[in-house]
Amino acid sequence: MLDSMAFVFILVAIALIFDFLNGFHDSANSISTVVSTRVLSPKFAVLWAAFFNFAAVFFVGTEVAHTVGKGIIHIDIVDNLVILSALGGAIIWNIITWYYGLPSSSSHALIGGLIGAAITKAGTQTLVWSGITKTTLFIVVSPAIGMLLGFIFMVLAMNMSRNSTIAKSDFIFRKLQLVSAAIYSLSHGMNDAQKTMGIIAMALFSKGLLGDTFHIPVWVIITCYSMISLGTMFGGWRIVKTMGTKITKLEPIGGFSAETAAACSIIGATVAGIPVSTTHTITGAIVGVGATKRLSAVRWGVAGNIIWAWILTIPISAVISAAIYSCVHYCV
Repeated sequence: MLDSMAFVFILVAIALIFDFLNGFHDSANSISTVVSTRVLSPKFAVLWAAFFNFAAVFFVGTEVAHTVGKGIIHIDIVDNLVILSALGGAIIWNIITWYYGLPSSSSHALIGGLIGAAITKAGTQTLVWSGITKTTLFIVVSPAIGMLLGFIFMVLAMNMSRNSTIAKSDFIFRKLQLVSAAIYSLSHGMNDAQKTMGIIAMALFSKGLLGDTFHIPVWVIITCYSMISLGTMFGGWRIVKTMGTKITKLEPIGGFSAETAAACSIIGATVAGIPVSTTHTITGAIVGVGATKRLSAVRWGVAGNIIWAWILTIPISAVISAAIYSCVHYCV
């Protein structure tokens, strides 16, 4: 059953469930700032974010999908059980962190799942260390860049509006935040939808359904963007409060600065083919914005809990994936 061609299509369906949960889990990243600053109601915020999540299909290629599909583990050892275990580990970790309101990385959960299943099947020689090193390095780099850019954009925004009244400044940045939220949601779709594309293409390629050359079919691209957008529309409400109010208090000028900073960082990584965590990046940007007021404006205890979730995501999802692989392998 696990080796049958029919099971490949079951894996595709599970991968699309993961894609939906990715959008659901990360919806908070896209809407928390625009909701907490009261620029949009939650209902319109998720529709705004979902639309631009899907619109990303017209703006970027599939470099990130190729990195996930053949740049984390050697594709020649991939079988249906490896993919099933990887998806299972990622989905379970996503549900756990969503339940506790922790903005962890769906991307790193998926990568951890691939690592755990591959090592369980054939040892560490199955890992593509260059791709893993590049991806794990950005656990630190992406929030750091987001924090730096958030700080810089906030300082620039405050200087540009220093001769304006508070009411006028607030009015302008409420309008600008619609644009920054759209660009951030666009960048989120660009990077995150591609991770599921890579998994689906991996499953298809392992069964010879893509021919001799690894590539991402158009139907996979459209379907993955559609599913992540649907997930965003349902929204991960438990995480919105953490992102929008618990780390630091945001006003429209801060929301605009954080979203713009995070979008710049994510788009840059996407063009480079690096599967970064949009969660890490927007969190870093929010911290950077809060730090322009004073360091005490950032609730470092909350930030510390989030960082622990980041650190634990790859190893815990890898352990869950390894457990799934072992149980299914020995029981089926």
